[in-house]
Amino acid sequence: MAEHVLATGHGTWWTDRAVQPRAVALTSGGHALLAGDPTVLTPADLAPLAEHCVEASVRFLPVFAAAFGLLQPWDRMLYVQRADAVPARVPRGTTVRRLQATDGPAIAAAETTLGWATATWGGPEGRARSGYGWAASRKGRILAVACTRFTGSRYEDLACATDPGERRIHLALACVAGLTADIAARGRTATWSCPRENRASRLLAWTAGFRLLREYVHHTTGPLAADGASHPRWSPYETLTFS
Repeated sequence: MAEHVLATGHGTWWTDRAVQPRAVALTSGGHALLAGDPTVLTPADLAPLAEHCVEASVRFLPVFAAAFGLLQPWDRMLYVQRADAVPARVPRGTTVRRLQATDGPAIAAAETTLGWATATWGGPEGRARSGYGWAASRKGRILAVACTRFTGSRYEDLACATDPGERRIHLALACVAGLTADIAARGRTATWSCPRENRASRLLAWTAGFRLLREYVHHTTGPLAADGASHPRWSPYETLTFS
């Protein structure tokens, strides 16, 4: 995720102070990472992480609990592609191909079901221009997408979504197969993360050749609690330069 934001600019870095920061957070597409010293933060400082899926050390849980009206642990599973995908059987009349820069309007038209998969690239237009995705379409309508959610130097983490009326006909599997072939050609490894309770996602991952690497927990946060509504001390950075 950190490499993705540095490479694409789709996200924001936050620090508790500009010089020699003691706590650092990163947000992109509704996801967040947090590291550093939790004792330097107040509940109000966590305002930029409200209504996000946050991954952080358990040392941050006390300040999280004080900051947010809702804090929900979410068990997740991380997979790595280690086997060949089962061949997909796509219905006639359906085309499976790489996303093109001109696909932005078609992705936007399917936003109600596919929109979450575009957030880490700045929305439908950014996703279409990225070159990191495949789609299944019929008569100009996008029915399923598989795309790189976060891209790094070694790994690319996938996102996949299918129109509810077009499921169980191998559209997502065909898109994932195309995307993972591209990822391998780029010299990277495909990864897949999903909630433990999402049996459909876990089954699709297995069918596409992904195998479980580890389980982990992140937390979904609600709005900032009323008593933490003062202005945070974070300093936002759109880009960081490292010497």
